[in-house]
Amino acid sequence: MKEFLIRSVFEKSITLFFVSVISFLIIHLAPGKPTQINPLNPKFTPELIERFKKEFHLDKPLYQQYLIFYKELFTGKLVSWQDHRPVLLKIWDRFLNSLPLFILSTIITWTLSFPLGIHSAIKRGSFFDQTTTIISYILISIPGFFFAYVLIIFIVNLFHVPVLGVKTFGFDSSSKIFSFMDRLWHLFLPSILSASGGVAVLSRYVRDEMIEVESNEFIVAARAKGVSEDGIHYKHALRNALLPFATIFGLILPGLLGGSVIIETIFSWPGIGRLAFEAILARDYPVILTLNFISAILVLVGTFLSDLLYALIDPRIKF
Repeated sequence: MKEFLIRSVFEKSITLFFVSVISFLIIHLAPGKPTQINPLNPKFTPELIERFKKEFHLDKPLYQQYLIFYKELFTGKLVSWQDHRPVLLKIWDRFLNSLPLFILSTIITWTLSFPLGIHSAIKRGSFFDQTTTIISYILISIPGFFFAYVLIIFIVNLFHVPVLGVKTFGFDSSSKIFSFMDRLWHLFLPSILSASGGVAVLSRYVRDEMIEVESNEFIVAARAKGVSEDGIHYKHALRNALLPFATIFGLILPGLLGGSVIIETIFSWPGIGRLAFEAILARDYPVILTLNFISAILVLVGTFLSDLLYALIDPRIKF
């Protein structure tokens, strides 16, 4: 176990280093620079460009820019090119907005996917199984932005209520209950849309895994011994079907930072996903690279947790 932890931390540290180098090179070598003169902005003069380069060390070689960037990142001195705010503080503010959206959508996804998938596997070929399969394929096929716009139009026309932003514009209530309910309503719709695709995919995955496990010989032997159907489904089959989900569970962490660019943009939700979209449009390299670096860390931590979950779910696996 100790050797596994040491080896895993070493390998992931090497991976993180190469990710940081490659992402830094890609973002700086890509076409389009923040120092290019904008003909529509007469104030963006060549003198201002030179001052901008010196202030943010763009006049130095790439390897020096790399070292300076990560030195400022780890010391908390890195600032955004767009508004000169500290990058980590800027990300933290948006993270607090994305966190409730991420938590609620994740809860909806995992609490609905397993019951739907398990029941579809038990009742495979039934009307319920066929209906959930059709609905799942529809949700997977429909683009998220199209589904979001249709749902917004339907909700607004039917109930005449606001759905954009984190709270109703102009709403100022002294009652904490009404303020909480208003924020909860604005959180509910984007969470449903964020979870819809995950429920569709994950429920089908649960169904297929359950059907595959229940076709194994040990399930046939359990039935021959007189084990009840509930015991077969929930004790024997479900435990063995959970093994591939350790990988999926480890990939939840990157979603904690990544958010949903499409959902947050459509619903005017000031979260991490929208921050990344705005930073890309503004060519705000410090924000883009910091988000990419933190995302890489979360991916590596997620894969590490997946390895640990494999051993907990299946004792036959040895580190």
